[in-house]
Amino acid sequence: MTATRYVTPLREGGSLPAVVEADDDGLYVLKFRGAGQGVRALIAELIAGEIARACGLPVPEIVFAELHADLARTEPDPEIQDLIRASADLAHGSVGLNIAMDYLPGAVTFDPLAMRLDAELASRIVWFDAFVTNLDRTPRNTNMLVWHGKLWLIDHGAALYFHHDWRGSLERSTSPFELIKDHVLLPLATRLAEADAALVARLDERTLEAIVALVPDSWLEDEPSFASTAAHRDAYFQYLKRRIAAPRAFVTEAVRAHDAHV
Repeated sequence: MTATRYVTPLREGGSLPAVVEADDDGLYVLKFRGAGQGVRALIAELIAGEIARACGLPVPEIVFAELHADLARTEPDPEIQDLIRASADLAHGSVGLNIAMDYLPGAVTFDPLAMRLDAELASRIVWFDAFVTNLDRTPRNTNMLVWHGKLWLIDHGAALYFHHDWRGSLERSTSPFELIKDHVLLPLATRLAEADAALVARLDERTLEAIVALVPDSWLEDEPSFASTAAHRDAYFQYLKRRIAAPRAFVTEAVRAHDAHV
């Protein structure tokens, strides 16, 4: 889609996402490639979000969002103007490719005291977050919304944090994810073994390769660790393929953390 109107900023966190109107008349939450986290946050948002979808977990629709620098002209806030221009201007033109999620109007933040999840769903979410090393699903910042009585997972820009330093990334792919101990749903995750069996079956090599293939080439350029965008893309695939291969230390760690918690 193409963003046609900047509606309002969402000032949670440091990325300054915004609600925008698009040329399909829909409303989306747009994440800017020119924000402080840079394009890696967009890559994590896309890959992790589509892995969640492949796992059958509830995530809003993810779309690519074209952003024109002209959109900044109608914004009075200089910070927003700079963010739009930084996310729109490319060396080969004036249209930038960003990422956006379907906006859920009226959605409220998930409260574990107000909405009790069943053990199967909680276990699958914990498994997924451990797999993609998602830092942001804690009681302080659940990154889950309730919309029309249904739970939705949002904001995966902090996942896959290995890609901030590619040195030894393949070796680190088999490491446990100790921060799973802080997961807001960990106390409910009593069916991690069942979740492991079910979700591994959904994430075969073809599925993971297809998800990684969605990442635009323009997001994979200018990475000094790789000689080409193809090599950069393949590094994501190799990391995910190795991480999901047995034995999965992240599952063992999640089970240990749950047992220690209870």
